[in-house]
This record gives sequence, C-alpha cells and structure tokens, in this order.
Amino acid sequence: MEFILNLAQQIGYLGIISLMFLESSFFPFPSEVVMIPAGMLVAQGKMDIWMAIFMGILGSWLGALFNYYLALWLGRPFIARYGRYFFLPGKKFNKVETFFLKHGEISTFTGRLIPVIRQYISFPAGLARMNIVLFLLFTGLGAGLWVSILVFIGYGVGKNLEDISLDVVRNIWHQYSMEVTLLLLLFCALTIGIYTLWYRKSAIKKSADD
Repeated sequence: MEFILNLAQQIGYLGIISLMFLESSFFPFPSEVVMIPAGMLVAQGKMDIWMAIFMGILGSWLGALFNYYLALWLGRPFIARYGRYFFLPGKKFNKVETFFLKHGEISTFTGRLIPVIRQYISFPAGLARMNIVLFLLFTGLGAGLWVSILVFIGYGVGKNLEDISLDVVRNIWHQYSMEVTLLLLLFCALTIGIYTLWYRKSAIKKSADD
C-alpha cells in the first residue's frame, strides 16, 4: 500500500483515477489512502482542488460502471444458481430487486456514503437494470460528497506537513474517521427519512387521484 501511495503521488491525477476505480469496484482498497494525500498535495500547491475532486469522482464512476456491467453480464441466472452462497437466495433476491426498482436512486446515493456498501451498491443497480443516466447521476452525487470530504480533510491538515506517508495518512484518518462516519450516517438517516415521507405522500396522493 505504501508503494501504491507513492506511485499515486508520482503519476498525479491519473493515479487518482486509477486508484479510485479500484476503490469503487469490488477490490478492497481504501479511498482514504488516495484522496487525503490528494488534499495534502492541494495544500502544497501541487494539485488543483477541483481537478482532484473531479478525478476522484471520475475514478468512482468508472469503478461503479465496472460493477454495474459485471452484474448486468452475470445477470439473474448467476444469482439463481449461486445466490444462496452470498446470502441471497431466489426469494430474497426478488425482494431486493423489487425494492431497488422502486428506490434505486436514493439507495445508490446513500450507499456511496456508507463504508463497505459503497463498493457493492452498483451490483444491485446492474441486476435491476437501473437507468444508466440516473445511476451515474446519483453515483456521482454520493461519490462527490465522499471524495470532497476526504480532500478537504487532507487540505486542512496538509498546509504544514511535507511528509505524505502511509503512517501520516493513517494518523489523519484515525483522528477524523469516527466523526466523519457518524456525520455521514446521520446525514443518510435524515435523507432516507425525508425521502420516505415524500414517497409516502406521493403514494397517498396517487392513490387518491386514482
């Protein structure tokens, strides 16, 4: 990981895209190791903050699309045959698919903000054949918020730090991870709560019109 971090610093924006592609797909790679150093490089005047954020979003899009089309390619026959090995037997998968068809947008957006889930939320989107434009929109919104948080953390502590090592990044993330995670979970809960109220109100109005 130290080698990858050093490589990312050397190849700059391309490194952000490549590593965020890995992070956004199903490879177990932490985005903190990519975007916090990017924020530190911004603080040192070696990167542009908006370019760093955009490249992080672009890498997230590419990784999410990889998962989306992988799920689309594997499709329902794969789930029907192997789903039970992933705690997703046929009946449960049908419920998940139905839920995602109705609530794919909010699920994609909030899923990008929750640890572990952010790497895998694209799979049900692909299986449910979610509209690709909406998928990219809500993936971009969620990934953009997450990437921006990490970049600004790196920027905030990187003004007086020249060393960008794995230990430094770990210490920075250890200092902020609990607060950031709790705030994001609260934000997701609030967002889902507002969405639920709106959805129920819309359903009642539609039922009354019918």
